[in-house]
Amino acid sequence: MAGTKVSVVMNILKKRVVLPGMLMLMMMGLGGCSGDRAAKVDFPKDPDATVMYDTTVLHNETKWTVNNAHDPGIIKTDEGYYVFSTDVKVGGDPRPGVMVRKSEDLIHWKWVGYALPGIPETAMNWTGASSLWAPDVIKHGNEYRLYYSASTFGSRQSMIGMASASSIEGPWTDRGDVIRTESGDALNAIDPNIVTDAEGRMWMVYGSFFGGIHIIELDPDTGKPKEAGFGQLIAARDRLTEDGAVEGPYIVYNEKFKKYYLFVSYDSLFEDYNVRVARSDSITGPYVDFNGRDMTDTEFEPQFEVGNKILGGYKFGEEDGWIAPGHNSVLNDGGNYYIVHHARGEADKNWSYLHVRKILWTEDGWPVVSPERYDGEMEQDIPQSLLTGEWERIEHDPFVNGQVESTPLSLFEQGKLQGSLGTGTWNFDGKRTLTLTWDDVAEGDGRVEQVQLLPAWDWERGVKALVFTGLNEKGIAVWGKQISRSSK
Repeated sequence: MAGTKVSVVMNILKKRVVLPGMLMLMMMGLGGCSGDRAAKVDFPKDPDATVMYDTTVLHNETKWTVNNAHDPGIIKTDEGYYVFSTDVKVGGDPRPGVMVRKSEDLIHWKWVGYALPGIPETAMNWTGASSLWAPDVIKHGNEYRLYYSASTFGSRQSMIGMASASSIEGPWTDRGDVIRTESGDALNAIDPNIVTDAEGRMWMVYGSFFGGIHIIELDPDTGKPKEAGFGQLIAARDRLTEDGAVEGPYIVYNEKFKKYYLFVSYDSLFEDYNVRVARSDSITGPYVDFNGRDMTDTEFEPQFEVGNKILGGYKFGEEDGWIAPGHNSVLNDGGNYYIVHHARGEADKNWSYLHVRKILWTEDGWPVVSPERYDGEMEQDIPQSLLTGEWERIEHDPFVNGQVESTPLSLFEQGKLQGSLGTGTWNFDGKRTLTLTWDDVAEGDGRVEQVQLLPAWDWERGVKALVFTGLNEKGIAVWGKQISRSSK
């Protein structure tokens, strides 16, 4: 009977059928809701996930929910959450105009349409672009402003433009160029993000691939630079190659820690994209990582160690994973923070999907990202009785390019643990912080991992699961997902 159950489950998974969460729980033999209620933990419900690689929707834009999303920029309005994204399409040439999607809960997304009817004339004449990239949207007073990028791949003949509207769904009126670059310039005018600092001054952080990331102050009345020039450099790498890229900047201010956080994406957007973060006391920098390395330091070797790597390609267990997650925006929704990014399915990297994940914060003020996509989970205290059992652990080592696979982790009674790093102990603060201490780890490696627990939805297996996210003593991000609980 047990063999039959496993066979049925494997067949279901291979066919990518989405099952209700409780049915899947029963079939996998992982327990049900009664234990969760007794433990008073509020787990998310089955989100009714989108079917992956669904070729029936290729030419039906109204069915594009989270698929065909790339470089998403998010904004919250009175009408809901909106994501504006790059013009892409699986199985054909994209229509230019900046894709728009809407959600009421950050989980389920509906297609709205295109912000613009095509490439604005000024952008077309300057760049010859066939699509628009990496938009960002803000509201200033009663006006919405849409910033977009126009360029061609590998070129510095680029332009950031702006359009405005009185409604988030338009109609939008193009306002021309904000900043331009050409082939002789050291930098590249794409990937804008507009941010207002703690003193109320408006800035644009931008740049990609060539010449690093720059920040320039804007005139709030016009939404365009106050002075001529390109602004100040705040992040760079020493290589002008795809695998040495730094791009997709996004800055957010955290009032609790009084810090500005710069998020960027490293490396190839098709292969090993990953998200890095650094922070500063000033919006113009310097931005430094967990280990005090300046994001403009191109002399430090190896370059891929600069910046806290908080999100990269990953795979839990035998389930299909994700590759090249990146080019994120960040939403501060009343003190709850979310990272919004795209990722490519492992089975076919041509398909890019919209991901929203909850951001948690370490005690000393570093953002860490949930291992699972957002499904309404809430930060809450976790009973210690739920922690023992079998887990899968992922370490986002900056030395590792591409997809990282999980390894087993066992948490035993009496505070013992065993996993890929050997054996050790675990300690729980009685609320939501778990400390994993490894014994006999090779010299130079992190020995202590402090992580936070979160009740989440396991999108890979279609069940409820505890997860954790945090950093080790070297600032390396660590994830975990519980696969089964101890019987005790």
